[in-house]
Amino acid sequence: MVNQFVRDDRKEPEQRKTIMAKRKATSGGIGDEVRPVFEEIAGLVDAFCRDHLSEEYAIVCRRMTEKLARKRPSPLVSGKPATWACGIVRTIGWVNFLDDKTQSPHMKLRDIDKAFGVGESTGQGKSMLIRKMFKIGTFDPDWMLPSRMDDNPLIWMLTVNGFLMDIRDAPREAQEVAFEKGLIPYIPDDQADD
Repeated sequence: MVNQFVRDDRKEPEQRKTIMAKRKATSGGIGDEVRPVFEEIAGLVDAFCRDHLSEEYAIVCRRMTEKLARKRPSPLVSGKPATWACGIVRTIGWVNFLDDKTQSPHMKLRDIDKAFGVGESTGQGKSMLIRKMFKIGTFDPDWMLPSRMDDNPLIWMLTVNGFLMDIRDAPREAQEVAFEKGLIPYIPDDQADD
């Protein structure tokens, strides 16, 4: 009964392990022809996050930049680096509700465009392209800031024996099975004990 967990939007843990092993084995998987533009875009993103956001944003934005660079063919080789950097930061900001005044840090998405010297429609368009490319939606657990995981209801909602439930309300045994299957980032009861 506990083993009936379903998460349609996630890869199987074995697939994720294989993918991660391949990435490590190929030195990041970024081709030599893409590396210079990747480094330029990553530098722009890192500087922006350092000056305006946080280290946590920089890490997640860097991961997205790497994912775009590893894509075959990489879309980063066409277009201006500042436009890509803007689209990356805008996308991660959008997923994490950066423009919500109650969040810290807080910034309007159009201000990201201005900081990169990109028109608002251009920044918005590049962000939309990235979201479509990777099928990114609001509350997307792959692109959430780690500090916001607890606030994301989609991470904790699983189908158990045909019923949708918040796994945080389930017995520890069920949480352990969900964690072992790679469906949740950690065992919620362990966090409650701290």
